[in-house]
Amino acid sequence: MVLPSGVIPALPTPFDKNDNVDLDALGRLIEFTLKNGVSGFYVTGSTGEAFLLSDEERRAVLKFVAGTVGKRATLIAHVGCMSTKKACELGAYAASLGYDLVSSVAPIYYSYSFAEIKKYYFDVADAAGVPMLIYNIPALSGVHFSVDNIAEFLSDVRFAGVKHTSSDYFVLRQIRTAFPDKALLNGYDETFLAGLSMGADGAIGSTFNFMPDKFVKIYELFRQNRIPEAMEIQKQADIIIAALIKAGVIPAMKAILTELGFPMGDARAPFTPLDGEKKRELLEAVMPLL
Repeated sequence: MVLPSGVIPALPTPFDKNDNVDLDALGRLIEFTLKNGVSGFYVTGSTGEAFLLSDEERRAVLKFVAGTVGKRATLIAHVGCMSTKKACELGAYAASLGYDLVSSVAPIYYSYSFAEIKKYYFDVADAAGVPMLIYNIPALSGVHFSVDNIAEFLSDVRFAGVKHTSSDYFVLRQIRTAFPDKALLNGYDETFLAGLSMGADGAIGSTFNFMPDKFVKIYELFRQNRIPEAMEIQKQADIIIAALIKAGVIPAMKAILTELGFPMGDARAPFTPLDGEKKRELLEAVMPLL
């Protein structure tokens, strides 16, 4: 079983001026991050605007990334959908392309019981036939997994670990203690170092796309027990992340990447493009720090 670790960008989905997926821009971004030492990619997740893409677009992105990356990095396909049937189909497709793992946010909107959520995950894992990474993001999914809930997944060989997009590091620590041989990946970039200190093996993040060097360095310094140096870089990254949060994370990330020479287009509606003043403030705050 492939256990992901290190710095794993959650890839965005670039759009051209006609709102079509721009695979050329995505390929250039992949090569840039690989040169800067990332260890994997999380594809068609929240950062990739997964739920704003058509089924055909999601499949096209998954296929392109698999063909571009090959065996140079760990590939994780987010296959979360509103229906189990679609998630299973997408998971099987990702596995056929050579993805190492699949992942999914819990099914949302209808306030499903845990038994229903659990069946969803096991059905998708079975359909894919590759290890599953649970995507725990209670702030957006509305689903709050307890440690006991997580244990029902991780005690099964079909589940590789958890993407923990939560600031509850007590829960992360408990999961690490109970499952030392599973993968735990931090989900909030602004607390990357905190996650590592509580037992995370690495992280999946949006801002790793435009400052992979900072996070790779934090990861290396942590592993060398050079914590004060790692903290200084985390502080620098957090100044940038604060500016992103103020402007709106996904539209702001795309604006920064475009400024760096990776044309991303706008985030898809109902996101709204950054207005001139907000964009100017963002770039003035961020670009000198990159």
